[in-house]
Amino acid sequence: MITTKREKLIEALNSEPKVWDVIVVGGGATGLGTALDAASRGYKTLLLEQSDFAKGTSSRSTKLVHGGVRYLAQGDIGLVREALYERGLLLKNAAHLVKNESFIIPNYNWWSGPFYTIGLILYDLLAGKLSFGRSKHISKKETINRLPGIRQKGLYGGVVYHDGQFDDARLAINLAQTCIEQGAIVLNYFKVTDLLKENAKIIGVIARDMESGKTFTIKGKAVINATGVFVDDLLQKDEPHKQPLVRPSQGIHIVVDKQFMPGKDALMIPKTDDGRVLFVLPWHGKLLIGTTDTPLNEHSLEPRALEEEINFVLRNVGMYLTKAPERKDVLTVFAGFRPLAAPQEGSAKTKEISRRHKLIVSPSRLVTITGGKWTTYRRMAQDTIEKVVEIAKLNPRKCVTSDLPIHGNDKNVDRTDHLHIYGSNRDALLALVKENPEWAVKLHPELDYIKAEVVWAVRHEMARTVEDVLARRVRILFLDAKAAIEVAPVVAKLMAELLYKDKAWENQQVADFKNIAEGYVLVG
Repeated sequence: MITTKREKLIEALNSEPKVWDVIVVGGGATGLGTALDAASRGYKTLLLEQSDFAKGTSSRSTKLVHGGVRYLAQGDIGLVREALYERGLLLKNAAHLVKNESFIIPNYNWWSGPFYTIGLILYDLLAGKLSFGRSKHISKKETINRLPGIRQKGLYGGVVYHDGQFDDARLAINLAQTCIEQGAIVLNYFKVTDLLKENAKIIGVIARDMESGKTFTIKGKAVINATGVFVDDLLQKDEPHKQPLVRPSQGIHIVVDKQFMPGKDALMIPKTDDGRVLFVLPWHGKLLIGTTDTPLNEHSLEPRALEEEINFVLRNVGMYLTKAPERKDVLTVFAGFRPLAAPQEGSAKTKEISRRHKLIVSPSRLVTITGGKWTTYRRMAQDTIEKVVEIAKLNPRKCVTSDLPIHGNDKNVDRTDHLHIYGSNRDALLALVKENPEWAVKLHPELDYIKAEVVWAVRHEMARTVEDVLARRVRILFLDAKAAIEVAPVVAKLMAELLYKDKAWENQQVADFKNIAEGYVLVG
């Protein structure tokens, strides 16, 4: 297996070429995809992430791999067609993480059934041979059977359509591993602090290892700004006083017990009281409900759900379920930012802001990629590297990611086993139990996750903190925040042993994690 050990990667960073072909700043979906595209073409590639992979936006999505039904309603046929094509590739290349999910739109007036059925047939047609299944109208009885818990009064029937569902942070980790397999150096907790320039052109970066404090001067033929909602921070280092490129929009999700809608199908609420859509999705044995779209003027690594957003989600989902979730039923609430590419005149309405990605080349030759969504990360990466090849005068090579399996890819996983998310690594993970039978013990009595997963995260998935493990490797923080706080000491103790850390580190990790996790607990 490839090495993901930090010391080995840093050693390689020091011994690799004097000048990298491509330096990618940012370890979310876009940055990882871009690094993978570059490395798989044979370019010497380095990716640096200031925190953990997918720490921000890329771990806080609605867990959909989709064309975007609402973009179809807005008439953006090109965006939908592109996303549906990419959806099909993701199902093929990351089959252990991406699944075909059926969604049901309940109809509470006679005309909405034919209306949505016709629209969704167009959605299916745009997918072509990569279609996930045909949309169809179903009776009131079948809608009730498939969506137990749906409000029955006034129900006429439903419309079923198919889209993709996935685990976002897990895909990010597997992309990082695939990058390394393709020859890239990928480092988390490595912050780019400045840009290197010569004759007003960027020739590299200055970066700091956040663990050791050591500073590195790294030269590159091309530097790519793929930092999501933080793109303007790097742009400011390049051109102080530059007008902001991104208008952040916050979306929140709440997670509740499956009892509120215990079926296998997902619910799509086509029109909330402010005209948006809302999803109720089965996810890792819970129900994920979201999202909102709240324009904000600031961003951070740990955004917090606003009271009005929480009330909006609970109020709107309550209109569709016989037993409405209340605040006391919320197991976790998390917020994330969308890095929406803002129009230069600066519209405040997120509905008017482009969902398409934007590629900008600064006079200094800094390449910035922003906007877009998880589903189209691969296409965003392809467009970015093709632009980089042009401006950095790299030897042109064909993009190969459309047919490149992502680390762990396995279409024959058993989705009733929570370890299916490890795909082809599942057996190797379970083999750890032979090394130490104690690692077969559950982290929490009410959750399936075992200690071996913590060991795997540290040894093979570059986890450096308790938060890395509980938020983005085993996802407990995003499923049950109180349970995550309870297991933090167990995880910290195990990680301290694996990373040769002392008791002070262990205690600090527990305190730091609790401070973050309390923001996911809904009080009152």
